Amino acid sequence: MDAYIGSEATLDRQVEVCEKYGSACVFPDPAMKAGLALGTFHLMPITGVRITPENGVDGWYIFGGEFSEDENFYQPVGQSHIAELLPQVLPYLALAPGYKFMIDNEGYEDVWYEPHTLE
Repeated sequence: MDAYIGSEATLDRQVEVCEKYGSACVFPDPAMKAGLALGTFHLMPITGVRITPENGVDGWYIFGGEFSEDENFYQPVGQSHIAELLPQVLPYLALAPGYKFMIDNEGYEDVWYEPHTLE
C-alpha cells in the first residue's frame, strides 16, 4: 500500500465511499500530483473535483471556502503529501473522474457526479 493512502482502514473507507455513491474505485497514482489551493484549507467547506487525469495531475483539485478563478489558486502537490495536509479528504480520493465532494469539520458530507467536468 502506498504512503498517501494512509492505512488499511483508509483504503477500506475509500472503497465504502465509492460503493455508497456508485463510483468505480480509481485510486490516485502516487507518482502524480493534485491541484491544491493551499492557502484555503482553514476555510469551510472543503470541496474536491476530479477531472480526467492529464499532464502529471491525477485529476484532483481541492480547495476550501469559495472557488477562485485566479490562475494561481491551485498549486501542484504530490499525492503523498495529501495525507499530511488534508487527511480528512483521503476517503474520497478513489472516486472516479467526474465526481465531486464537499465536506466540513462538523460532519457534513455531499458527493455527486457531474459528467460535464470531464469535457
